[in-house]
Amino acid sequence: MTRDAEAPDTVCPVARSLDIVGDRWTVLVIRELSMGATRFEEIQIQTKATPQMLAARLKSLEASGMIERHPYSEKPLRHEYRLTDKGWAFYPVIYALRKWGEIWSKDESEEVAVRFVHRECGHDVGLGTVCPGCGVQVERKDLEASMSDQFAAERAERRAVFKRK
Repeated sequence: MTRDAEAPDTVCPVARSLDIVGDRWTVLVIRELSMGATRFEEIQIQTKATPQMLAARLKSLEASGMIERHPYSEKPLRHEYRLTDKGWAFYPVIYALRKWGEIWSKDESEEVAVRFVHRECGHDVGLGTVCPGCGVQVERKDLEASMSDQFAAERAERRAVFKRK
């Protein structure tokens, strides 16, 4: 399903994929969901999206089968958002963007923003998808993530600024 719920005008899988995830906000929403954020406010804080923009992206992701809403409060009715299997299948794209960004979009003095350690053997997988310690192809579910102090502080500051508003 395309963002506008129209029939696709191409058979190109890249163009069709971009109909679903082809903007900054959507990719950042998926990043947050893959990092464990499930509630609207936390996703908004970390993406810096306006409420209207975020609501639109969540609605579009739900319509395309990338996420599901689950109620966590009845009064008032509030939902949390979770990636579906289809949404999790997009994670390698997020991981590839992370790798590219670590190599090409950073100053050499900056730390790696998020380190991933293979849960099974305890080795840091670096920017790859194969554990250098045991040679196993890893997926997100196989990895323990830890943020650099700088990235953790940046995220904490976003929360603090949001709370002061």
